[in-house]
Amino acid sequence: MTRTLLFDSPFLLGFDHTRALIERAAKAADSYPPYNVEDLSGGALRITLAVAGFSPDQLEVTLEDRQLTIAGRRDGPPDKAHDAFLHRGIAARGFIRSFVLADGMVVRGASLEHGLLHIDLIRPEPEKRVQKIPINGARQP
Repeated sequence: MTRTLLFDSPFLLGFDHTRALIERAAKAADSYPPYNVEDLSGGALRITLAVAGFSPDQLEVTLEDRQLTIAGRRDGPPDKAHDAFLHRGIAARGFIRSFVLADGMVVRGASLEHGLLHIDLIRPEPEKRVQKIPINGARQP
């Protein structure tokens, strides 16, 4: 992938980590499985993936640093009855979908219902920190 021109500016030194996050997010632009991201208000978000045909033991949700990864794995040999389909619109392949989370985002949990995998996230209010800086006066000889 080519380097983002924005981060080549001499005024933006030390933003290599941010550039790497943007490039990693761009690599995860696959369209399967389809997903929604909902704002549930109060700093809560929900990512919903359409994972029809996957059971909970075939799905894995992991969080490493700030990268949330959802993987679906099919066990065993492929379905031998594929010749019986006149049209197969429901994908039967495994997948890996990744999301880069903002600082402070916390995964509250995941649930699977009716072929939809819901992953709930929250962003707790940051603790307000006020620091008083002492002012040093000039010393008199």
